[in-house]
Amino acid sequence: MNLPEAFAARMKTMLGDDYEAFLAAYDRPNTPALRLSPMKSVGDAHKDKPLLPCIGQPVPWAAHGYYYDPNADLRPGKHPYHEAGIYYIQEASAMIPASLCPPLPGDKVLDLCAAPGGKSTQLAASLCGKGLLVANEIHPQRASILSQNVERMGISNAVVTNHAPHELVSHFPTFFDKIVVDAPCSGEGMFRKEEQALTMWSQDNVDLCAARQKEILESAAEMLAPDGYLTYSTCTFAPEENEGVILDFLLNHPEFEVVEPVNPAVLDCIERGMIDRGNPDWIECDEAHAAALCKTVRLFPHHADGEGHFAALLHKSADAPVVAVKTKDQSKPKRQEKDFGKGQMTADKAYKLFEQFVRDVTKETLSGVPCLFGDQLYLCPQEIPAPPKGLRILRHGLHLGTVKGDRFEPSHALALALDTDKLKKSFAVDLPSAQAYLHGDVTPCQDEKGWYLVTLDGFVLGWGKASGGMMKNHYPKGLRRPY
Repeated sequence: MNLPEAFAARMKTMLGDDYEAFLAAYDRPNTPALRLSPMKSVGDAHKDKPLLPCIGQPVPWAAHGYYYDPNADLRPGKHPYHEAGIYYIQEASAMIPASLCPPLPGDKVLDLCAAPGGKSTQLAASLCGKGLLVANEIHPQRASILSQNVERMGISNAVVTNHAPHELVSHFPTFFDKIVVDAPCSGEGMFRKEEQALTMWSQDNVDLCAARQKEILESAAEMLAPDGYLTYSTCTFAPEENEGVILDFLLNHPEFEVVEPVNPAVLDCIERGMIDRGNPDWIECDEAHAAALCKTVRLFPHHADGEGHFAALLHKSADAPVVAVKTKDQSKPKRQEKDFGKGQMTADKAYKLFEQFVRDVTKETLSGVPCLFGDQLYLCPQEIPAPPKGLRILRHGLHLGTVKGDRFEPSHALALALDTDKLKKSFAVDLPSAQAYLHGDVTPCQDEKGWYLVTLDGFVLGWGKASGGMMKNHYPKGLRRPY
């Protein structure tokens, strides 16, 4: 691989005798990985049981992560399991940020630079459907992809927003328990995987990224609650974007300190030499800050199966000042009690239609605040039941479905969010029939009638509606695969 001359010279200075091993890593193929969803299981099957023959060894620093064989006959990205949200295909090194300090069920969590959704779905898995996840992306098109992945993984407690980081501060001052900032960077760690990162590299871009990263961290700091944890990460080797950004942040924020990763798996990988420590010698700093920077972590492709990555876990003092979050007067009628759309349909009436529908297909009880937007019914997180004014939201909790007069029609998001162990009406198909379903084909059925959840090996693919001996296909047209 023809590396940029200035980049190669800098890496040789940084790594010294280790540089040749680093260089040799570029001649080895990338080892792809995926992360199984612990929220998707069937019966007594172990949630981490590898489902495909191509799935190999576990990713040692990430719960539910596995490497896989990219040369398998039916690759994970083409298998119907992928559309059922059984796993998320994600670079192994990209699993590091959400692994340093996994959130606890009930936490309020922000993924500030979230697209395409790998970290968000990983954070959601740790939340186990409890608490709140706000997944934000500044670019509208990428935010749309993020929203689709949140839906595919069956996440019910997420709010997907589309804002620049600084625009979120007024909506969520000192609000979140944990924040992840996987900042836009020069992408040096992706040279082996993404040619564009290689061709676009320049020292000027490194400096530009470092300045932008500092601005993003400032916004994140204002939104983190006292005693909260902030994870900063990049997929670059440049000290200016890594140790340098953290040093600048610490100098301007004495209420923060760098702490060791909370996750024992990450600490074990450090002990085994698979994950390196950050190096204060690559920037100018005093002795106290040098000790802090040694608590940051780095992944190099010649030490671990993954691409380049840097991450730091920051803790905000419990004594840091709190900024009150502006909330609506709870004594006033809630938004979900008002009339929406044509006629006198309210969220309460719409939710009763949903309850009548859903009790026929599942034994599961869903939690949240019913909200009606036009004829679309959502189950919104308790933490922000109504969209704050001025907040651009692409997905506000779980989309339940559409209200049409006195009828309720379920959404695809609802199908993927339901617990597979609690289904009452499912229609099982084999692999060829599952592939045909994803193409949009109808399937013969016998005496079934009404709405069913179409399943493969117990995992939900989507909705079907039986009538006249045929299972009509309700898989979204925009997601259907071409033959």
